[in-house]
Amino acid sequence: MTVKRYIRKGVPLEHRARVWMGVSGAQAQMDRNPGYYQRLLQGERSASLEEAIRTGSHKCRVLRKTGSLCPLYTRSPPALAPPSAPCLYMSRTFPDNVRFRKDAEPCLQGPLYNVLLAYGCHNHGVGYCQGMNFIAGYLILVTKSEEEAFWLLDALVGRILPADYYSPSMLGLKTDQEVLGELVRLKLPAVAALMDGHGVLWTLVASRWFICLFVDVLPVETVLRVWDCLFSEGSKILFRVALTLLKHHQASILEATSVPDLCEKFKEITQGRFVTECHSFMQRIFSEPGSLSKASITRLRERCRARLLVQG
Repeated sequence: MTVKRYIRKGVPLEHRARVWMGVSGAQAQMDRNPGYYQRLLQGERSASLEEAIRTGSHKCRVLRKTGSLCPLYTRSPPALAPPSAPCLYMSRTFPDNVRFRKDAEPCLQGPLYNVLLAYGCHNHGVGYCQGMNFIAGYLILVTKSEEEAFWLLDALVGRILPADYYSPSMLGLKTDQEVLGELVRLKLPAVAALMDGHGVLWTLVASRWFICLFVDVLPVETVLRVWDCLFSEGSKILFRVALTLLKHHQASILEATSVPDLCEKFKEITQGRFVTECHSFMQRIFSEPGSLSKASITRLRERCRARLLVQG
């Protein structure tokens, strides 16, 4: 069995962290930079970054020295997030997960805060952006390791997803929303016509899907199965998931007669048996959308990105 086929069938939970670390290149990065995560937590901090993480403000850039990595500080133990740091916003990330509750032992609010803080210091152009808390939270739950969660977040934001997904401009995210619109126009023209007729932009539908990588959108086990493929095959998997949801529920979507109707339909398609039965859902995402090559996605991204830049 090939690695791709093995991963598509679903990685066992006990092996998931190791597989993600390997196929994403995160393990190699961590091995090349021993102690780097700990030094980030011990280094100079930005008050605006810390405030953004605590309050969940939309985005925050860390204006510091240029370069891809922060200066390496002297080796020392990881800094623990102060008790007051995680606060209400952190507890709202996963309100139904007991491990993120303030009275949990151990409580994962502190590790989540640490990972987000370290990443904001590591990637100055991103800092902190909403959506990253959900992603980092899932990574911590799977890896049970702050450091591994940090390097997996780095793999996602720095290599697997297009550039500028979580930057202040969010150009990468906006581009992918446009790409989804183009794919729907090509593969589901009736849905595209309905959206155009009501003047509904794909940002209304896809923003949360893409910025959270379907966390808090699809059921937990389904998200983990999607992420198995995201780490191993790249970001085009996001379009496969989105197109499968839209195609499978096309008849229901086309019944919408108003913008509120459309919004309700798009909420409904991420719920129910179709998405909870993750094995059959994963089989569908590789069949229902049809051909979706990496080259075609790259061309669409280039075209949509150029159009957005012209529009300003």
